[in-house]
Amino acid sequence: MGRIFEVRKATMFARWDRMAKQFTRIGKEIAIAVKAGGPDPATNPALRRCFQNAKSVNMPKDRVEAAIKRAMGKDTTNYDEILYEGYAPHGVALLVETATDNHVRTVANVKSHFNKGGGSLGNSGSVSFQFKKMGVFKLKNEGIDMDELELELIDHGLDELGESTDDNGNTILVLRCAFTDFGSLQKALEEKNITPISSELEWIPTTTVPVTDEQAEDVSKLIERLEQDEDVNKVFHNMG
Repeated sequence: MGRIFEVRKATMFARWDRMAKQFTRIGKEIAIAVKAGGPDPATNPALRRCFQNAKSVNMPKDRVEAAIKRAMGKDTTNYDEILYEGYAPHGVALLVETATDNHVRTVANVKSHFNKGGGSLGNSGSVSFQFKKMGVFKLKNEGIDMDELELELIDHGLDELGESTDDNGNTILVLRCAFTDFGSLQKALEEKNITPISSELEWIPTTTVPVTDEQAEDVSKLIERLEQDEDVNKVFHNMG
């Protein structure tokens, strides 16, 4: 245990732009979850995860309910999740998660962003081997005994538990598990009546690439360009 290692982005959107992007991303995730597992969160763990994440970004309840209704409609948009891999300037690896209803548009846009940002789009498998897909749960650090929690969750797939800070500098707890153990750890937290601040599937780098401040700015410009694309949900990097 201790302070958990997290790779953070060097740039952030303006508050309102970031909020709008988060709402759009969660709306797509709700649509995908409902299509796959139905509209009842009691029997759909993916949808429960969406609800938690919607709450963490203060997404209004009526927008969440509207997203569910749209997903249940006959004329709803079908989104496919596609992962793109490539390199930013200075040898930094990038994984770009997208949710799209038009593959041709998305791949053209992602390729253009890489080219204009001084990077290069790669083939499937060219970058992902440098990352591990993991479940990441973030909890408020209030009234929780870390040693006790670790012992109770280790049989449910807990891989790492440690402290970190949120965007406002507040101390939080970060739990990580293998991708295949996400559901088990989610259920264990629910049984303990612990509601995460957020619960995500993330690509965690196994190694990082050290960069200078100037190089980090180059990489961050490409990340920001990608994140502003309407089809892009998340961008992961191994910049140290």
